[in-house]
Amino acid sequence: MGANNGKQCGSEGKGSSSISSDVSSSTDHTPTKAPKNVATSEDSDLSMRTLSTPSPALILKSSPPQTVPNGHETSSTSFTVTGETVALVHPPPGSRSRPSKVPPTALIDTLPDPVLLQVLSYLCTPQLCRCARVSRRWYNLAWDPRLWSTIRLTGELLSADRALKVLTHRLCQDTPNVCLTLETLVASGCRRLSDRGLRVVAQCCPELRRLEVAGCYNVSNEAVFDVVSQCPNLEHLDVSGCPKVTCISLTEEASLQLTPLHGHQIGLQYLDMTDCVSLEDEGLRTIAFHCPRLTHLYLRRCSRLTDEALRHLALHCTALRELSLSDCHLIGDFGLREVARLEGRLRYLSVAHCMRITDVGLRYVARYCPRLRYLNARGCEGLTDQGLSHLARNCPRLRSVDVGRCPLVSDAGLEALARCCEGLRRLSLRGCESLTGRGLMAVAAGCPELQLLNVQECEVPPEALRLVRQHCRRCVIEHTIPAFY
Repeated sequence: MGANNGKQCGSEGKGSSSISSDVSSSTDHTPTKAPKNVATSEDSDLSMRTLSTPSPALILKSSPPQTVPNGHETSSTSFTVTGETVALVHPPPGSRSRPSKVPPTALIDTLPDPVLLQVLSYLCTPQLCRCARVSRRWYNLAWDPRLWSTIRLTGELLSADRALKVLTHRLCQDTPNVCLTLETLVASGCRRLSDRGLRVVAQCCPELRRLEVAGCYNVSNEAVFDVVSQCPNLEHLDVSGCPKVTCISLTEEASLQLTPLHGHQIGLQYLDMTDCVSLEDEGLRTIAFHCPRLTHLYLRRCSRLTDEALRHLALHCTALRELSLSDCHLIGDFGLREVARLEGRLRYLSVAHCMRITDVGLRYVARYCPRLRYLNARGCEGLTDQGLSHLARNCPRLRSVDVGRCPLVSDAGLEALARCCEGLRRLSLRGCESLTGRGLMAVAAGCPELQLLNVQECEVPPEALRLVRQHCRRCVIEHTIPAFY
C-alpha cells in the first residue's frame, strides 16, 4: 500500500506554488534539495518528488501565534486578516529544516498503512489537513482519495470559497480538472460561502451526491442551477435558510443539451427549502416540473406558498413520501385535497400552524393516504374530534400524532386513536384544554407501545398519568402537573 500511496502523491508538486500564492503569500515554501542519487527521469519513483517540490496541506482554523523559549513568535497554522479566518496552504512535512514533531519511534508509526488509513477515516476535514503535516508518510495517507468522499466545513468566519478552491485543486491533481471521489459536501453555517465556491464544486466534482449549504445566505439561484446541472448524480440538496434561492432548475445551457427523451429532469430525491422565504407558487411549480423523483420535500415557513402550488406537486412528484408545510399560513383544505392525490405513497405530513386547515382537509388525507405514519397538525385550531376520529379509522398505521394547541380535540378523539391505532408511539397533546382523564386512560389501555406522551399545559388528573406509566412502561411523560412524580 505504501507504494500505491507514493504514486498517488507523485503529481502533487505540480502547480502547488501557484496554489500557495493564491491563498497566502506569507507561507514559507523553502524546498530542500533532493539527493544526487535520485533519478530525474519519468521512470523514477514518483513519491521522491515530495523531497524537492512542496505540495499543499490545508489548515482551516485560525490559532494565535506561539512563542518559543528564545522569545520569537512562530508562524501559526493559519492566517488571520482583520479577524477573518482564511485557508492556508503548507508544504508537506520534510520540506522544511525543522525536525518532525512526531518522533520516528512513536507507537502509532508502528501501525501498518491499512490500519492507520482506517484511523484517519474517522477524522473531519480540518483534522485530516493537520495530519498531513505530521510526516511524509502521514501526508501520503492523509491525501489518499478514499478519505475524501466527504468534505465538511464549519465556521462563520471561514473563507469557504477559498477553502473549496484549494481542496478541489489538490484532489484534482491525480485526475486533472476533475475530482471523482467527492460525493458529499457539507458547508452549513459557513456564512461566507458564495456562488463562487459552489461553481468551483460544480465544475470539478461531477460525482457529487449530497450538498448541504443551510444558512449560507449568500448562495443564489445561479450557483444552485450550476450544481444540479453539472452534477447529474445529486440526490440530496439542503438549501434551508438561503433566502436568495427561489427555485431549483437546470441552466439554459444544460437544458439545450438534453434530448427530448430525457426531458428537463433533475435526479433530486431529497430537497429542504425551509426558510426560503422568497419561494412562491411559480418557483414550486418549476421545482415540481424539474424534480419528479422527489421523495422528501420540506417547505417549512415558506409563507408565500398557496394551495395552487400543491396542485403541481401532486401532478409531477408522484413518488413523494414526506412533505412538510409547517407555518405555510396560506395553505388550506383545498391544498390538502391536492396532497391527498399522492394516495398510498405519503407517509409523513406536517401542516403545523396552518390555520386554514379544518376537518374537511384532514378527511381527504385520511381517505386517500391510508399508509400515513406521521401527522403534525399542531396549532390547527379548526380540527375537532370528528376529524381525528376519521383519521384514526382510515390510517391504522399511525405511529406519531401531534395535535397540540387544538382546543377542540377532546377525549372522544383520543378514544378513537386508542381503538384504531394500537401501534401509536408518540402523542403530543400540549395545550389541549378540553382533555380529561378519560381519554388518557383509553390511550393507556389501547396503545401499549407508546414511548412519548406530551400533556404539558393540560389539566389532567395525576391518576390518569400514573395509569399510562403503569401500562406503557417505556413511555416518557412530559407534563406540568406538580402532583405527578
